[in-house]
Order: sequence, then C-alpha cells, then structure tokens
Amino acid sequence: MKDIYAEIALLRENNRPFVLTTLVNTSDSVPQSVGAKMVVLPDGKIFGTIGGGCLEKNVIREAKKLMAAGAEKTLKIVYNLSGERHPKENVSLGMLCGGQAEIMFEVFASKLDLVICGAGHIAEKLAAVSDMLNLSYAVIDNRQEFASKDRFPGASAVICGDFPKAIKGLEITGHTSIVIVTYGHVHDYECLEASLTTPAFYIGMIGSRNKAKELFARLKNKKIKITGNVYSPVGLDVGGNSPAEISISIISEILKIKYGTTGKSLRLEKI
Repeated sequence: MKDIYAEIALLRENNRPFVLTTLVNTSDSVPQSVGAKMVVLPDGKIFGTIGGGCLEKNVIREAKKLMAAGAEKTLKIVYNLSGERHPKENVSLGMLCGGQAEIMFEVFASKLDLVICGAGHIAEKLAAVSDMLNLSYAVIDNRQEFASKDRFPGASAVICGDFPKAIKGLEITGHTSIVIVTYGHVHDYECLEASLTTPAFYIGMIGSRNKAKELFARLKNKKIKITGNVYSPVGLDVGGNSPAEISISIISEILKIKYGTTGKSLRLEKI
C-alpha cells in the first residue's frame, strides 16, 4: 500500500488528474478484500488492483468517464458480479465468482489556473504574481535556456517544446486562463490559434492594436472564429510599461473577468 500512496503524492505534487478507487464493501465471493485500492490515470494506466477481470475493466472505464468530465467528486457504484441484476444495483457483470462489490470513486481533477505562453521577462513577473495569489500555472517556451524550472520554481509545469502541441497537451478547463507573451508574432499567432480550441475562460495576447488586428485578420481568413474570451491588447489600462507593471495589469484583467466585476475604483464618490 505504501507504493500506491507514494504514487498519489507524486500525482498531486505534479498536478495530474486521477481517480482513486477503493473497494468499500462486499458480499459473498469477490476477488479482493475490502480496502483494496487502485489509481486510474486518464489514459487508463493503473496502480494497484481491486481484483482484476471484468470488475476492474468496468471500474477503469467509469473512472476515465469521470475524469473526462473535469470535476472533482466522490461517488459509489455497486457492481453485481453475478449474471443477475438486482434492482438497486448499478452494474451487472456476470462473473463466475458471484457476489457484489461496492466501489468508491474519488476524482482528483488537475487544477490549472493559468497557462503562460512564453518564458521571458513578463512571464517571470506573471509567475511571481501568480505565486502570491497561490495560482497553479504552467509555462511554455521552445527555448531551453528560458523554459527551466530554475527560472519558474513555483510552476506546476515548465514545458520546453512546440507551443501548440504543449497547449493541447495540458489539462485546460473552463477555469483556466491563457496569457500569450512569446518572443515573436509567429509564436503569438500559433498560440492564439491553439488556445481557441480550448475551453479556457480567458485568452490574452500581448501586443499593439495593429498587431492584434493583423493576427485577427489571419484567423478570419482561415475561417477561425474569434470568441468573446479573447483579449488583445491584453490587460487593464493602469499605466506603466515595466514587466512587473504589465503583469499586474494582465492579472488584474483576469481577476476582473473571473469575478465578473467592473474593475472601477472602489473610492467614495463624495467625501
């Protein structure tokens, strides 16, 4: 059991989604004892066992469905291991051993609040602000000297590689924001195009209005819809041009969208 708990700790540390399944109750003959545990990953890979055979196959299938939904939850399913279906039971498996097995599913979803495309000076400051806000974030860059854990020690993941491929490989949900601050228009564009295929609630791209118009026109020429969650030029107009000031402007806009506020000053109108 030590090994499975070590695996769970590693998965949590690396912000990886998984389902912990536990055999919590049995009746008659079943292939494992109460307390048996199995971890299921999104690709179907497992650690541990709850008995093998049809039971395990069905549990893996259910776990993958739960992870695909993207929400953390806990539920129990009772599997009838004989060929007879009990009216109160969920699944009948028709195994020779007979009996019933109640499985608890605990879904641990990945928590990725922010994806930073680019690992330059602005990205460093975005990471610093994210650390203060306790946000989980990933950093992507195709330059090995920039995409390093030493430069982004608080990141859940630092990926050195192709931008679009990295974006598509991350567990991006409707709770994730994406900020595009790469070192060139070509990479900004490919990040924007890839980001539009994700469910991210916010996609921000740095640059001038002319740059934004040019890249938007390229998307339209390819019949790619520019959704309302795209913000470029990125950030709120708070002034300042330093990487730190720009990062605060960007994070402020993300928080404004996330919480549905106006972004206006909270000062009293009349003093």
